[in-house]
Amino acid sequence: MLNIVLLEPEMPANTGNIGRTCCATGTRLHLIEPMGFRISDKMLKRAGLDYWDKLDVTVYDCYEDFLEKNPEARKKMYMATTKAKHTYSEANYEEDAYIMFGKESAGIPEEILVEQEERAIRIPMNENIRSLNLSNSVAIVLYEALRQHDFFQMQMEGKLHRLHWSEE
Repeated sequence: MLNIVLLEPEMPANTGNIGRTCCATGTRLHLIEPMGFRISDKMLKRAGLDYWDKLDVTVYDCYEDFLEKNPEARKKMYMATTKAKHTYSEANYEEDAYIMFGKESAGIPEEILVEQEERAIRIPMNENIRSLNLSNSVAIVLYEALRQHDFFQMQMEGKLHRLHWSEE
């Protein structure tokens, strides 16, 4: 199972959207304090719709608390940052990889990034843009990791509600 790690998230709507994406993909969500909202925030629940109670989510007091409770994360952590040399599509994600994203206003602190230079990843974008929306960034990187593992037996086709696809 993949893991999304949000370090000091600031915006409840983004975190709610990320929680919903994690529910849809069977991914664990790790939230590291301090957060810019309370976990009971109505914006968080609203963005996560009625999926929040189905979410596998853990809240940690700080980054050290997260590492203490998830020691395997040190060797399986990918850090999404605009400062990275490698793109997210170059990484080979383990089935139980941890993908960390920093807070919206500042990203992951450089003191943490320098420990993971080869596992720091970026999403290519126009040089005049500072960053993408956090929930969009999580979805982009998470779905690449899922694709590399054939989507972990997720539902791969849908059905029309009123009509039927033609049989060929």
